[in-house]
Amino acid sequence: MAVSSTTPTVDLPGAAADLAGEATRWLSYLAAERRMSPKTVEAYGRDIRQFVEFLCEHLGERVTLKVLSALTPADIRGFMASRRAQGIGGRSLMRALAGTRSFARFIEKNGKGKVGALAAVRAPKIAKTLPKPLAVDSARSITDTGLRAGEPREPWILARDAAVLALLYGSGLRISEALGLRAKDFPASGKGDVITVTGKGNKKRMVPVLAQVSKLVDDYRKLCPYQPADDDPLFFGAKGGPLVARVVQLAMARLRGALGLPDSATPHALRHSFATHLLTRGGDLRAIQELLGHASLSTTQIYTAVDTERLLEVYRSAHPRA
Repeated sequence: MAVSSTTPTVDLPGAAADLAGEATRWLSYLAAERRMSPKTVEAYGRDIRQFVEFLCEHLGERVTLKVLSALTPADIRGFMASRRAQGIGGRSLMRALAGTRSFARFIEKNGKGKVGALAAVRAPKIAKTLPKPLAVDSARSITDTGLRAGEPREPWILARDAAVLALLYGSGLRISEALGLRAKDFPASGKGDVITVTGKGNKKRMVPVLAQVSKLVDDYRKLCPYQPADDDPLFFGAKGGPLVARVVQLAMARLRGALGLPDSATPHALRHSFATHLLTRGGDLRAIQELLGHASLSTTQIYTAVDTERLLEVYRSAHPRA
């Protein structure tokens, strides 16, 4: 099995050596072969650590592969009840269960045991929450640098933030995809209206770039004091390092205040707005799926529910008999 140069590890104080070794190999598999992001691998490692810590205390012994294979559904339900008591919500608990099941499949595939109890327990139900897109006018306004004119920030930083946010709304990018762009990935003005981005699982896709968005990126590049090489990040932080997501989130928070938007108006909400506004204007669901980089159409179909809900709101507020 190929292992990345930075092999992921996890501290499992309640685990025996055989279990800890398999957990390390599992995380390496997720990173190298499944190509999961470092943060996802870290989250899975945290899930398995919490699971093993509970079992060690619950069973009163160090957890071996043999102990893991002997677990009962009652043990798994005990773990879930323990996490609930700690205030963990249904969505986080479902992910934790998915992480432990992934580890169980890994050790079974490698002939190290079978944890049948995990398959016998139902995943917790979670309330379905719909994406909260911005209104069209609000989404357009987020690139107006004049809204932040009173802030003690250099013009190039305001132009940079506007360009990043414009890419999220104008091209439907995830924030990680926008910040992952290299200088060579974005053509000079007038030399192309499509860029290639790298999404989840290192999957590449082509997305369109509107002329207005391209101009905002050009304006930023002209003002930026740093001149990047082709392989340097397109977007720089204030001190010349790569721009990080937290800075973009803070910029969006300031714009929320200026525009009077709710807390749900996050950078990711701009991606939701991109999809919802396309669908509202008759965009094809399959095309939107490709533009967003969703592996499954069912993921994209959530936006049809958003569109339907908005139509019902209009009906309820406007119809004389509503």
